[in-house]
Amino acid sequence: MKYSIFTILFTALLFTGCGPSQQVSRVSSDTQTDLSGRWNDTDARMVADEMISDAVSRPWLDQFMKNNDEPPVTIVGRVRNETMEHIDTDVITKEMERAFVNSGRVQVVASQSERQQIRQERQEQQSFASYESAKALAQELGADFMLIGNISSILDESVSGKEAAIFYDVNLELIEVETNRKVWIGNKRIKKLIESRRLRG
Repeated sequence: MKYSIFTILFTALLFTGCGPSQQVSRVSSDTQTDLSGRWNDTDARMVADEMISDAVSRPWLDQFMKNNDEPPVTIVGRVRNETMEHIDTDVITKEMERAFVNSGRVQVVASQSERQQIRQERQEQQSFASYESAKALAQELGADFMLIGNISSILDESVSGKEAAIFYDVNLELIEVETNRKVWIGNKRIKKLIESRRLRG
């Protein structure tokens, strides 16, 4: 009986010792990481920063400011994922909102889904909040412009499967809400070369 227990414990320790191990390290959230070569948070942040920086430096903004007393109000709409990958486009749109707000030259209003929550809260305040603190209805800030776009990709893989190149193409358009006039069109391309691994399109 003692021999059997010893054998079981020795076998368990043997398998545990031979099993795979891993080490986890915490890094800064803005550290560039490319583990798979696919689209990641670094790409989203880089695209948002560069494209919004370009957008606020173009003539449309100065023209708007000449005719108005305050910065334009913008809503960040949908960025369509037209790649074969699963890309969380909410990460892209949030990065764009951040870049717009941080530029200090554009006002940003809540997205469609966010507005539904806020409107519900405002409606409930009419019944449950004090008269002095309840926020008034029909006082929302209407957007002057909407930012929309898409992201597509092309995968070029070697015959051996040991090398592959992924080409990402991000297109954004800023459209005047009242007239449907496109005031800015931006494009950002990212190309990644991946070696010594096989990718599936």
